[in-house]
Amino acid sequence: MHYILEQTTKSSLATTNFVGKFTQSVRRIVQDVKDEGAPSGMSREEVIETNERLRNLRIRLEESYDTAKQALITLMNKYGDSKSQRNIFQRYPMLKIMIKDVIRLETQYWALIDIPRQEKQETVPTYVMRACSIMEKTQKSGEGVKTSAKLAEEAAEKRERLERLENMTTAQIEHENNQLINDLYRLLKKYLGLRHLIRVLKEEYGSSKLYPIFPRYTMLKDMIKGIMHDPDYMEISIPLVLNTTGQS
Repeated sequence: MHYILEQTTKSSLATTNFVGKFTQSVRRIVQDVKDEGAPSGMSREEVIETNERLRNLRIRLEESYDTAKQALITLMNKYGDSKSQRNIFQRYPMLKIMIKDVIRLETQYWALIDIPRQEKQETVPTYVMRACSIMEKTQKSGEGVKTSAKLAEEAAEKRERLERLENMTTAQIEHENNQLINDLYRLLKKYLGLRHLIRVLKEEYGSSKLYPIFPRYTMLKDMIKGIMHDPDYMEISIPLVLNTTGQS
């Protein structure tokens, strides 16, 4: 009986050792797959760092894009509302105020991220990563003092992002990075289109100050209607354009 128990115990230990070794082997294989370099040749650490940089750019870029978009949509709404005012002397200051509300963004460096256009020979990934670098430098120079609560919140969000990546292979993370780059490139194009409209509006508004009220009144209306019919604006607000086309 003692012999049988001893043999059973040895068998159980052997089985346990086998399962343990098998589990370790599986873990090693999984870890090896995770640690395997990306198709581009970047290390896992580099791919994760790139992912974090791209996501930070997206957060900042989306904020600036929404700010620019909302400013222009608000301009069109105010312009539409001003049509009920038939007195030129009363509508004229209304036009000036609504335009200044938009071009003021150009003087608020923290409101809109300043990203240059893509160079002719610059590839999409290179351009997007250059945008990351520009955003990071701008953020550091214009960043105010953060509260401990804000720092804790950002740390928790970053920890969540890194934990999600921990369950992905290096190749999967790089694939996600490539998708992020393409998405950011499209968003950059849309944002720069709106930013260009605001800059042109600022220049035209400044130049119009040389003219007396009557010609300038017409010029102010033309500035707004020029944006209204611009493809970059129409992309974000086609219904609004259709409702106001042909009206003055």
